[in-house]
Amino acid sequence: MATERLPIISGNWKMNNNHFEAIQCVQKLAYLLQKEDFDAVEVTVHPPFTDLRSMQTLIDADQLRIRLGAQNCHPEEKGAFTGEVSPVFLAKLGVHFVIVGHSERREHFGETDEFVARKVAAVQKHGMTPILCVGETLAERESGVALDKVRHQVRVALEKRSSDQVKSMVIAYEPIWAIGTGKNATATDAQEVVAAIREEVAAVVSRPAAQSVRIQYGGSVKAGTAAEFMRQPDIDGLLVGGASLDPTEFARIVQYRRHAY
Repeated sequence: MATERLPIISGNWKMNNNHFEAIQCVQKLAYLLQKEDFDAVEVTVHPPFTDLRSMQTLIDADQLRIRLGAQNCHPEEKGAFTGEVSPVFLAKLGVHFVIVGHSERREHFGETDEFVARKVAAVQKHGMTPILCVGETLAERESGVALDKVRHQVRVALEKRSSDQVKSMVIAYEPIWAIGTGKNATATDAQEVVAAIREEVAAVVSRPAAQSVRIQYGGSVKAGTAAEFMRQPDIDGLLVGGASLDPTEFARIVQYRRHAY
C-alpha cells in the first residue's frame, strides 16, 4: 500500500441495525479504537438511511473521528422519485462518503454504468466523496472477461470527471462472486484487478489521478485476512460488509497493523 495514500476502511451495514442498534454499535466501535488507529486509517461507517440523523448527532456530540457515510443516493436533487434519497439531504446530515454502484444496486435494482456515473457527479457536486463500486460476476471471471468488465465500469464512471475530482474519490473493487458466497478472492487476485483499475484511471483521466485515488478491496473481508490485502501495493483500504456489524471484529480490521496474522 502506497504510503502517500491514507488507508480508508469502510463498514457497509446494508439493511441491518435500527437507529438504537446503530448508536450502540458505533459507541462500542469508538471505544475500541484509539487515537493512533484514527491517525493511521480513515474510518467510515455506512448505516441505513433511517440511522443517519442519530449517527450524525452521536458523532458530533461525542466528537468521534468516525466518518459518516451513506449506502446510496439518487442523482437528482429533488423530484417525483418516491422512496429515493437526494444527495442534498445527505450533505445536510453531515454525510462525508456515499457508496455508489454497489453490486447489489446494479444486480437487484438494475442500475446501469451510466446511471452510476450520474450518481458520482451528484455526490461530488454536493461536497461529498463517492465510493465507486466495480466488480465482476463469477461467470465473467471464469470466461476471462473480468478485467474488461471492471475497466469498462471505471471508464464510464470517470470519463467526465476532472483529474482533481478523481484524485479525491474512492474506488472499491468488489468481486461479486466473493460477496457472501463463501468463495474468497486471494490478495493476489485482488491486487491484479486493483492494479488494472489504477491503470484504467491513468488512461481515462490522468496519471496523477491514478496515483492519488484510493482503491479499496471488498469481498467477505475478515480481521484474519485484512492485513494480507492491505500489504498489496495498490490496495489502499477495505470495504467491509457483514464483519462491520460486529464492532469488535471491525475494530480488529481497522487495527490490521496490530493484528496481522
